[in-house]
Amino acid sequence: MRGEEMRDQRLGWWMTFLRRTGGVAVVAALVVPLGAGPVPAADSTAPQTYQARDTLAEPADPVPDAASCLRELAWKPVSFSVACCREDGAAYDFLVQFPSPIASGDAVNDRVAMEWYQPRDGQGTVRTAPAVLVVHESGRSMPVGKLFARAFQAAGLHSFLIHLPYYGKRNADRRDPKADQLVTLIRQAIADARRARDAIAVLPHVDSRNIAVQGTSLGGFVVATSASLDQAFQSVFIMLAGGNLYDMFQRGQREVAEARRKLAESGISDDQLQQLLWQIEPTRVVHRLDPQRTWLFSAEQDQVVPIENAQALARTAGLPDRHHVRVPGNHYTVIVYFPIILQQVTEQIRGPRMEPDRGRQPRSPHAATP
Repeated sequence: MRGEEMRDQRLGWWMTFLRRTGGVAVVAALVVPLGAGPVPAADSTAPQTYQARDTLAEPADPVPDAASCLRELAWKPVSFSVACCREDGAAYDFLVQFPSPIASGDAVNDRVAMEWYQPRDGQGTVRTAPAVLVVHESGRSMPVGKLFARAFQAAGLHSFLIHLPYYGKRNADRRDPKADQLVTLIRQAIADARRARDAIAVLPHVDSRNIAVQGTSLGGFVVATSASLDQAFQSVFIMLAGGNLYDMFQRGQREVAEARRKLAESGISDDQLQQLLWQIEPTRVVHRLDPQRTWLFSAEQDQVVPIENAQALARTAGLPDRHHVRVPGNHYTVIVYFPIILQQVTEQIRGPRMEPDRGRQPRSPHAATP
């Protein structure tokens, strides 16, 4: 039996098991060990400051609308410094910081922060291994992002949890940004995630040939577009996200409904909202993703990101059926499938490495203009 067939068979077995057990004990068994125990002491040769340079490819696409979108998202590549420091009592090994390529006018927010979780062997020595950039969900304390970051570390991978604009270290005063900053901050998040790849690549012990990206919910939307800029990531894992943002904003509940309310209170009309969301619409560019190195994980009964919106993203990206993993549950209960999702992601990262084809001609998108 081929490796892909074996993985699909295991996925089916796990889904059956989790449906019958509720999955709670399985998740608890995994989460408790990840959150326990102190962080090992850092090497005496720990990094302090490294020089990196943007490797962002020239924004170009044969589809005029996609080319226009890319020009709006791109920035001029420059050299930049990557600083690492240790923080007393932190659950991660190092805090990594670098300047955002997009300015918001807030000096604290414009300095990107990442939590670096290093894998170690039985003697406490840092391993040289592939890396995963983790882009968190909308929760203020980033619990799901931290769960993924610690789990990837436990699986023997370097993991980097990026703090999105006005989250964590980028919001010392815990201020909420204004609703009319939505597009600027999402654009900044997309650029930060792409630059983070180049920051990670210069750090020691990281296999710079194999840097993946994973994002959940809000992070999934950021990843879908950021990874579409130029295919710089080795593999892409999008979770609980979709396309056709304006439609999703009309029908989505919970976080989406709250965002819709705040935008309306700020005086943004329906027509303005449609135009704003089109500026950051993933289906304008996801046809640029390599479908063989991209996976989408969706919840069948998701009320925040309806399954129809997930299908729109998968369809536009041209994902094979086995690369769109659909599991029972909603936006929150899908966490019971965390163990098998984690296993599948780590297996793909550690599997046969395919070089990103950044010169590949993108397919024609299926999205319509507003």
